[in-house]
Amino acid sequence: MRTLIWLCFVWCGWAAAEAELGLPTLVVPQDNPQSPAKIALGERLFHDARFSQNGQISCASCHNPTLAFTDHSPVSEGIRQLKGARNAPTVINAAFAKTQFWDGRAADLEAQAIGPMLNPVEMGMPDGEAILSVVREDNVYQTLIAEVFGVTEQEINLEHIAKAIASFERTLIAGNSPFDRYYFEKDQDAISQAAKRGLSVFYNQAACASCHTLDRNFALFTDHEFHNIGVGYQRIDELMKLLGAQRKPLKMDQIKALAGEHVSELGRFLVSGDIRDLGAFKTSSLRNIEKTPPYMHDGSLKTLEEVVEYYDKGGEFHGIKAQSRQLDARIRPLHLNAQQKSDLVAFMRSLTSPEYQSVSVFAR
Repeated sequence: MRTLIWLCFVWCGWAAAEAELGLPTLVVPQDNPQSPAKIALGERLFHDARFSQNGQISCASCHNPTLAFTDHSPVSEGIRQLKGARNAPTVINAAFAKTQFWDGRAADLEAQAIGPMLNPVEMGMPDGEAILSVVREDNVYQTLIAEVFGVTEQEINLEHIAKAIASFERTLIAGNSPFDRYYFEKDQDAISQAAKRGLSVFYNQAACASCHTLDRNFALFTDHEFHNIGVGYQRIDELMKLLGAQRKPLKMDQIKALAGEHVSELGRFLVSGDIRDLGAFKTSSLRNIEKTPPYMHDGSLKTLEEVVEYYDKGGEFHGIKAQSRQLDARIRPLHLNAQQKSDLVAFMRSLTSPEYQSVSVFAR
């Protein structure tokens, strides 16, 4: 597999590995150092559907390696064909994210790894013991985990599973895009003239870089922050207007009850409890964005062209004061012309890394 091939020629001590062009140096937790054996174990766990209630869903079901580690669905399908409420983000470069999930409820890859297994809609395992029972019934897993972590088979716990999966996910990094060669190596022929114009629009007229940030030596295209850009707000708009009219703040459980089946649209607020985070979701990286449709936390926009149009018109509630819906103040009509919109899409397509160029794109 790509990961194992990569390890064969770069492994000489993790700390010595060079960062890919356009990416920062990867920071690995001290309590979970990388090793080839641990990464291979994590990859095995990542693809194992036995860690789901019906034995049919694995991490790779929603984060499919052949689809740039997404599933190209608006929201993912878990056990018993149950549908989630949010789009499955790619795992590519998730190792650089400061928080995990759309609402940032997990601090790192280790904290994220077990969550989908226990989610009743995703993999549906009833508890941690059910997860560990899969390991206890598999002699290969028992041997591998014991050897990788230096524990006895009786000492194996959920933390070992989480650390192994996280170690595998830390190998899923991709830079060296045409944009990187143009921007960081000054290769003027690396991207098209349309993409160069699109970069100017990205910085200037559209001001995309205010959230999808670039640094001097690398570009993750995210500020790691949470913003309410209006996507999905129509599903809780009445609640938002009610909250705006309230003189006495409502408690979290009251707000959740009012949101009903659309509680997931409350976004970062579900984690922080801060009313200013209502409807706010994490800024996605734009790397390999061409290969990871559909877009937004609810997968409601199928193409990059639709995304550009959404921002150009000023979001879902264009013409309405941002304060009335707690929208980010940057969500406003951009007044881009057809050429600028096309150039902006060309720029985003220049962010695709070589290993994902051949990924077929189809948004359901």
